[in-house]
Amino acid sequence: MPHSPAEPELGHTRTKPVHWIATASAMAAVIAGAGLLQPATGAPAKAAEGPPATAPDPTGITYPLDCKGAPQAVTATAQGDLDGDGRPETVAAVRCDAGSGTPPHALYVLVQDRTAGARPRVVATLLETTQRKTATDLTVRNGAVTASLLGYSSPDVPRYSPDLKQRAKWRWSDGKFRQELTDSAARSV
Repeated sequence: MPHSPAEPELGHTRTKPVHWIATASAMAAVIAGAGLLQPATGAPAKAAEGPPATAPDPTGITYPLDCKGAPQAVTATAQGDLDGDGRPETVAAVRCDAGSGTPPHALYVLVQDRTAGARPRVVATLLETTQRKTATDLTVRNGAVTASLLGYSSPDVPRYSPDLKQRAKWRWSDGKFRQELTDSAARSV
């Protein structure tokens, strides 16, 4: 189309192949940039927080249990997060290894300090040996410790043959463990 004398011919209004190449290159750069700058889909990645926390190892610890020279024996353990801090604790059923009979258990809660090379330590006692109970079926679920406690109805019952059984539960509440008996009373075995 010819230009009228009122309209001057401008050099940049003519398209040349170089103009199309420059426009195509600019559009490709915009599309590539948009692909890189899209909003992320899914959940954001968590920052690395180090290795996952492991439950304390109950072996090799001296428990606050007086065995009068006999060795201590860990007979059962259970692990789980008891205080809601995201780090698992270990509950250990420990008794004196007397060699005969059924010595009573103590139940201890262990934590692993975050300091490198730190050993696990006892932070709570759930069951004392003075209660003369044997703990079985030890579990940790939903922040609670449960166990079956075997005991004796009288001093005449042989120590190798408990005749009472209770289910007990301990839960962390207001800065300490609180025990709840899950049975209304001890049942005869």
